[in-house]
Amino acid sequence: MNEPVKTVSHTFHELGIHQDILKILDQKKLTTPTPIQHQAIPIAIEGKDVIGIAQTGTGKTFAFGLPLLQRLSEHGGRALIVLPTRELAFQVEESLKHFAPVFGIKMAVFVGGASMYKQREMLRNNPRILIATPGRLNDHLEQRTVTLKEVKILVLDEADRMLDMGFKPQIDKILKHVPKDRQTLLFSATMPKEILHLAAHEMKLPLRIEVAPQGTAAEKVEQEVIMVMKEGKMALLEKLLSGEPGSILVFSRTKHGAKKITKTLKDKGHKVAEIHANRSLIQRREALDGFKSGRYRVLIATDIAARGIDVTGIALVINFDLPDDPNDYVHRIGRTARAGREGKAISFATPDQRRDLQDIERLIRLPIKRSGFGDVSADASAPSIPRQQHRNNSSSGHRSGPRPGPRSGHRNRQGSGYRR
Repeated sequence: MNEPVKTVSHTFHELGIHQDILKILDQKKLTTPTPIQHQAIPIAIEGKDVIGIAQTGTGKTFAFGLPLLQRLSEHGGRALIVLPTRELAFQVEESLKHFAPVFGIKMAVFVGGASMYKQREMLRNNPRILIATPGRLNDHLEQRTVTLKEVKILVLDEADRMLDMGFKPQIDKILKHVPKDRQTLLFSATMPKEILHLAAHEMKLPLRIEVAPQGTAAEKVEQEVIMVMKEGKMALLEKLLSGEPGSILVFSRTKHGAKKITKTLKDKGHKVAEIHANRSLIQRREALDGFKSGRYRVLIATDIAARGIDVTGIALVINFDLPDDPNDYVHRIGRTARAGREGKAISFATPDQRRDLQDIERLIRLPIKRSGFGDVSADASAPSIPRQQHRNNSSSGHRSGPRPGPRSGHRNRQGSGYRR
């Protein structure tokens, strides 16, 4: 008689995590690690260099944050976490603030838009974890208000996004100030050549962990494209907002567009906030906090926020504009269907954007349901793309089939060089 197949359920208790951390995880009823956490945590606890490739919303913060805290408690020194946006910086601080006090470890966040004086005051408390965006950290390095000589663990989070936003010169400067004898943990959603070059020159025999192929969209997101003329987008958006009672995240391609959408919806009586590079740090935090608490039902954002919004329970993501880079589509829709929940993503596309849709479908290796609206009929010419099994857990860097990238000239570098 054949034995029934047993499913293996991993827990945090199997990963070599310190008992004090496990107690907090148990209190929060967090028992099962995500695939990236399950693979990365034991290796990072051993002090090895790690390259983690995983889509947004897969729990990368705990994958590097928990080992980082444990090693600092055992070996001393400092840790430096470098990431692309203010939102991500505060998100990481929020995730680790319940664990750090157990070991008496203090943290400091260095981001643009905040007071340099207050940040210098934070250093008087001897923080052992520095969380920083590249521009502001370089400001401190240039003014010699901070030293990185004691850094034993370096984390580069959302490394591909940092390079895409034009931060490579700042990262190169930071690397000159960090000791060569250190542990390096690099996490990224994609693996472009620049990341491979960085890893080859700055890491010691890194172990690569890839839990999903590049371009893999969140599994439980129902995706749809509505073909619409440009002048009909706002009416369509209002119709969708009235038909969805939950929280809604709307992506605009430009800061100007986000501002215009926000004003129009406010005038219609919607509880809406905006978040983009032209907003101050205080304004961006207020918008995100208000969205999380339910004070605002609708949040209008540009791609600067695509990887920085960690809000559980977003019912619907609307791409008011298609992104210039197909990879940003994956990050946008990854804001819904988080933590194992279901969600929906609706994208607006004009008739001249069929090729952009094909680029997205090629990247995610799935056809997206299309429908018509207004004067535009449903597009029946969607390319026939075979469905492929998504890998959920793989330590191999191999991926079958071509690895498409964005078409040349289509990458939106909004904010490139902007100090965050």
